[in-house]
Amino acid sequence: MVVSGRSVQQEGQEQARTAGLLILLFLLGGGVVISLMVGAKPLSAATVWNALTAFDGSYDHTAVQEARVPRTILSLVVGGALGLSGALIQAFTRNPLADPGILGVNAGAAFAVAAGIGLFSVSTISGYMWFAFGGALLATVAVYIISGGAGRMSPAPVQITLAGVALGAVLSGITAVFRMMNSEAFSAMLEWSVGSLARRSLSDLVPVLPFILVGVVLTLALSPALNAVALGDDRAASMGVNIQRTRLISLLGVTLLAGGATAIAGPIGFIGLMVPHSVRWVTGPDQRWIFVYSIVAAPLLLLVSDIIGRVLMPPAEIPVGIITAFLGAPVLIVLIRRKKASGL
Repeated sequence: MVVSGRSVQQEGQEQARTAGLLILLFLLGGGVVISLMVGAKPLSAATVWNALTAFDGSYDHTAVQEARVPRTILSLVVGGALGLSGALIQAFTRNPLADPGILGVNAGAAFAVAAGIGLFSVSTISGYMWFAFGGALLATVAVYIISGGAGRMSPAPVQITLAGVALGAVLSGITAVFRMMNSEAFSAMLEWSVGSLARRSLSDLVPVLPFILVGVVLTLALSPALNAVALGDDRAASMGVNIQRTRLISLLGVTLLAGGATAIAGPIGFIGLMVPHSVRWVTGPDQRWIFVYSIVAAPLLLLVSDIIGRVLMPPAEIPVGIITAFLGAPVLIVLIRRKKASGL
């Protein structure tokens, strides 16, 4: 009877998770529609539909196809990458309040962009992207080496975290010096540095998309091993999990996902922290469900934030990175003050 009871309970949990995922998908679909309708000039659903199916070259149709569709697609990709990278770093560090920034990803990307502007006179978004992606990758490699990953022993999650925080602080300081030395040259970096989806096109996404897709595949493939790692390194090793390989692949996955997203939109905070931590209330500790939920919930949050930024102070727009910070700070306070924090 106990076995049967457990089976019924597990079946109920699976049904609840599936129902929750379907609700999130429905809300995400609604967010996509609203994103296509909202902007400097609000458009009706019929106008948006006609722009997608019977393009006539008018201003409204052009705005939908050349501005709102790319922006919406970018929100889906960037949001999914940030949410999944946050879930991954929380899993392999076993810290439910970790996010990609603690690995120095954002600081490495910003430092590389600053170096590109200061040393190579880079002044375009497409130029920023490759410097940002390369900087994120190099910062992650440096964090792994500093934490002792170059030796035979696999570095502990706390060593990786401390190395990331330390390197991030150093790189942020150097970036600030770069910007102070020539504020005019770095004025173009301002929009990217606060996180923005404005004035981006699908051509900005295409070069980075393969890296993000590889990161998604690596992360989803790691979910069984990460479920074992959550039980402790010794227990995971006894179950046949290669701890060092799992951490290496996890670091690579975080770099590809968060680095790609940051290269496109700049450093957008709180998405990678809030979403994985919050969905765990519904999914429980199973990383497979956490990853899937994060891929859906994070783009929804980013879409909502971007829509708020478009309508809050018309005709001007507030960059989405600022909106996520305003939304994220109260949520983080609530998470911290909960009597029972969401554990791993």
